[in-house]
Amino acid sequence: MKQNFTVRQGALDGVEVFLSVARHRSFRKAAAELGVTPSAVSQAVHALEARIGAALFIRTTRSVGLSEAGERFLSRAKPAFEELVAASEVARGLGQRPAGLLRLAVPRAIVPILLEPLIASFCKANPEIEVEIAASEKLVDLAAEGFDAGIRLGQFISPDMVAVPLTPPFRLIVIGSPAYFAERSQPMHTDDLRQHACLRWRRSTGVLAPWSFDDHGNTIEIAVSRPFIASDFPTLLGAAMEGMGLAQLPEPMVAERVKSGKLLHVLEAYAPVMPGVSLYYPGHRQIMPKLRAFIDHVKSRRAANGKLQMRDDVKRTE
Repeated sequence: MKQNFTVRQGALDGVEVFLSVARHRSFRKAAAELGVTPSAVSQAVHALEARIGAALFIRTTRSVGLSEAGERFLSRAKPAFEELVAASEVARGLGQRPAGLLRLAVPRAIVPILLEPLIASFCKANPEIEVEIAASEKLVDLAAEGFDAGIRLGQFISPDMVAVPLTPPFRLIVIGSPAYFAERSQPMHTDDLRQHACLRWRRSTGVLAPWSFDDHGNTIEIAVSRPFIASDFPTLLGAAMEGMGLAQLPEPMVAERVKSGKLLHVLEAYAPVMPGVSLYYPGHRQIMPKLRAFIDHVKSRRAANGKLQMRDDVKRTE
C-alpha cells in the first residue's frame, strides 16, 4: 500500500544560529557574527528548541551554557553542519570553474576524432578536468545515465538537444577490398548489389539499417543481405578489409584507405550526404563550467582547423 510522505520544512532552520551561540556562549556575539539582531538569534533558538522539544541552553542574566540536550545536539550537529558546508563549497567550486569529471557517451567509430588531438589538447588546457569516454553504440539517456554530453551522427540526435557540429557533412560511401573485386565485377548501379555480399549494420535499437542512396536527388533505401552483421562501423570496416564483402561507411573513416588503394570506392554517383558528427547535450539545464570549457575548446579547434577530421586509424584492419 502506497504511503504519503511529505518533506519536512525547515529541518535545518536555526542550526547555524545554535552553533554560533554554542561557540561564543553568547547570544549577542552570535548576532554580531551572523549580522542579525540579538532578538532574531533568540527567536531562532526558541523555534529550534520548540521543534526539537527540549531546551538546548541554560540561560542566566550573566551567562549562557549548554544543557545536556544541547551538548548532545552539538556533538552531532556540529560535524554534520560542517560537512554540509564543505559539500556546498565543493559543489559551488564545480559551478564556478572548469573542474571535475566530464563524461561523454561516444560511439566507437567516433572515438578517433577525439583522442588526437582534441582530447589531448583539452586535457592539457584544463588540468582540473578528468575526461571519461564511454564508447558504445547505444543511444543513451544522458541525464539518466549520468553523462554530461554525447557525440553522435547528426541524424540520431534528438531535436530537444543542443547540438554543436564537430565535422562538416560527409558522404556515406560503398567500399570493397581489391581482393573482393578480384573475383567479381564492381557494381555500376544500386540494383547490382543483389549480386554482391553486403556487410550490414545493426542499430542500437536492434533494427538492421538499410543502405541509403541518393538517386538524382531522390533518397532510396535498399535492404541488402549476407554474409555479416555488426553493431559498429569499425567492425564492418575490418570485415571489408578482409574481403568479406562491401560495406557502406562514412567517407572520412575510410578516405585514406581509398586514397592508398587498400579499398575501392564504388557507386560513387549514388553516395548520400549525411549531416556530420555533433556534440550534443540537454539544453534545459545550466551548463556546468567543465562542459562549457569543452564546448569552447571544440569551437576554437574547429575555427583553427576549419573542421575536425575522423581519422582513419583502426589498426587491427591493416
